[in-house]
Amino acid sequence: MPAPVITATALTKKYKEFTAVDGISFEVAPGESFGLLGPNGAGKSTTMRMVGAVSTRTSGDLSILGFDPDEFGPEIRSQLGVVPQADNLDTELRVRDNLLVYGRYFGLSRAVIAKRADELLDFAQLADRAKAKVDDLSGGMKRRLTIARALINDPRILLLDEPTTGLDPQARHILWDRLFRLKEQGTTLVLTTHYMDEAEQLCDRLVVVDKGQIMAEGAPAALIREHSSREVLEVRFGSERNAEAAEKVEGIGRLELLPDRILIYSEDGDGALAEVVRRGLTPITSLVRRSSLEDVFLRLTGRTLIE
Repeated sequence: MPAPVITATALTKKYKEFTAVDGISFEVAPGESFGLLGPNGAGKSTTMRMVGAVSTRTSGDLSILGFDPDEFGPEIRSQLGVVPQADNLDTELRVRDNLLVYGRYFGLSRAVIAKRADELLDFAQLADRAKAKVDDLSGGMKRRLTIARALINDPRILLLDEPTTGLDPQARHILWDRLFRLKEQGTTLVLTTHYMDEAEQLCDRLVVVDKGQIMAEGAPAALIREHSSREVLEVRFGSERNAEAAEKVEGIGRLELLPDRILIYSEDGDGALAEVVRRGLTPITSLVRRSSLEDVFLRLTGRTLIE
């Protein structure tokens, strides 16, 4: 097995009395697409900054491409591509010029940068907008340009912090396609996201982080099998009747009572619905769906909004 490109052991980051990352350990293999999932304030972005060699750790061990980021920050950063949460493109430059100028920061020759810029604009489906102003691009185009810029130095690891936040479904799917192509080419992807379907689509393996600690780790499908059921039955009886109905469906499967509906986790959703009806209950609406990573995420981190 090839050596991991990222190894974290008991990695900890504190800000005075506040512990943002609390002793987490994980490894990322070369060419893997690895995800960090968690609610706001879970420690995802702090971890990404340490992996990106722009924030020092408080304690623990961290190795990026075989280097300690506290000692070899510039060497590591030269081999990373970084896509931040918010686009930070230079709006005073044209689309292609954003790539040309950024490439110079890595000491690349003008000829090499020019060739890579054209290749990356094709990759990002922006070749026809090469001379356009950045402000004239749509949100999805700006995101693709930010990713293209992050690839100008041919990085071994691409860090993506919530890459599709704020994009419409069409733009998200185009971006997923671009990222999947990178993965096929052997680029290691490390990403944070709030979209569970995105994590299922892109990640070979992921960790769920909450309050700075890892709650679960594994492939998306394996996490669903371990922490949820095969199917979920959603039934609604009306906000005033849901609590009463929940008492009557006890034992059919693991129950979760929400303000607007009841979730019944079962290996056979249709069978669970038949049992609900057999017990004399008629839901206003019912839905049987497959269990998802979102079910796992909410079970591990809770449904309470924490800011």
